[in-house]
Amino acid sequence: MKLLFLLFILFHLSACSTVAKGNQATLAHTEKTISVKKSTENTFQDVWMQVASDPLSTLPQETVSWGKLVSWGKNIILKDSQRTLEAHADILNPFDKLAHPNGICLKGTWEIHEKNRYSGYFKKHSKARILVRASSALSNTHRGEIRSFGFAGKLFPSLNPHQVNRENTANFFLIDDLGGTDARHYTDVTLTNEPPASITSEVLKNALYILELTHAFTKADQNPGIRQLYEISELGEKNRSHILTPKWMKVEAQKGQTVDAKDFRDELRIVPKHPLLFTISVANKKDKEGKKVWQKIGTITLDTSVVSTSCDHRLHFHHPRWRDDLDHGDL
Repeated sequence: MKLLFLLFILFHLSACSTVAKGNQATLAHTEKTISVKKSTENTFQDVWMQVASDPLSTLPQETVSWGKLVSWGKNIILKDSQRTLEAHADILNPFDKLAHPNGICLKGTWEIHEKNRYSGYFKKHSKARILVRASSALSNTHRGEIRSFGFAGKLFPSLNPHQVNRENTANFFLIDDLGGTDARHYTDVTLTNEPPASITSEVLKNALYILELTHAFTKADQNPGIRQLYEISELGEKNRSHILTPKWMKVEAQKGQTVDAKDFRDELRIVPKHPLLFTISVANKKDKEGKKVWQKIGTITLDTSVVSTSCDHRLHFHHPRWRDDLDHGDL
C-alpha cells in the first residue's frame, strides 16, 4: 500500500495536466499577452505578470475527476506526464492540474546564508528571484479536512526581473505527506522532496483515481517517490564537472507567522510589509537512527501573493528526470 502512495507522486501531479476546456474562454485574453515560450525566452516579470493578470476575488474550489485522466480511450495523463518531463516552458496554454488543482502563487527571493558543500544556487551568498505555488492535493482546502500540502518552487537565474533568462529556470517540488494529514495550518508542516506516505481515508477514497495515475507515472519516469534537486545545484554553473547536489531538501515556515484561516490560501495571503519566511535546510546522510542530518542554509522570503486563474491553469513547473549519476558529496 505504501508503494502505491509513493507512486502517487504529487510532484508529478502538481504539473501534469489536461487541457482545461472550461477555462479556455476565460483565459483567451491572457494568451494574447504572453504566449507559450521556452524558459530561456522569458523574464521573471513576464511570468509573474501572467500569473497575476487574472486574480480571483472568490476562492475557487476545483475538484479532481476521473474524466480528466482519459478521453475516448486516450491516455491523457500518460501524455501529460511525459510532457511535463520534457517541456521547459514556464507558462503553458490553459490546463487543469490533475491532483493539486487549488493553489496560491507567491513571489519573493531565495537566499543562501550558510556555507555548505553544494554547488549552483545552494552555494553561500546565492540569491535568486523565486516564484512559488503552494497547493493542496485532490479537492480538500479547508482546515479539519485531510490535506496534503505542496510547495513547488521556480528559481530564476537573474535578480533583474526584466532580464531574459540565460538558462532554464530551476524547479523543485516538496510535499509534507503524500497521504495527507490533519494539520491545522500550512505553516505548521515540514515540506520535503522525499515525503512520508501516510495511509489516510482521503487516499483510500480516491484509490481508483490514484491507480490510474500510478500506471502512467511508472511509465514516465523512475523513482517517483523522490524528486531530485540537481536543477538548483546546476543553476549558474558553467563548469558541470564539479556539481554537488544534496539528496534531500526541506522548507519550514518560521515560527510566529500562523494565520488561523479556514482555507490554506487565505492563510498564505501576503499582507503588505509582512513577508512570509521559510527556512531552507538540506541533507545528504542519515544518522545511526536513520534520521536525516539537516543543515539550515538559507531563507525563502515571499512578499507578494495572488490567487488567480493563471496560477491554477497556466503556470508550469518542469519536472527533472531521474538521474543515476548525481554526486551528493557523500562523506
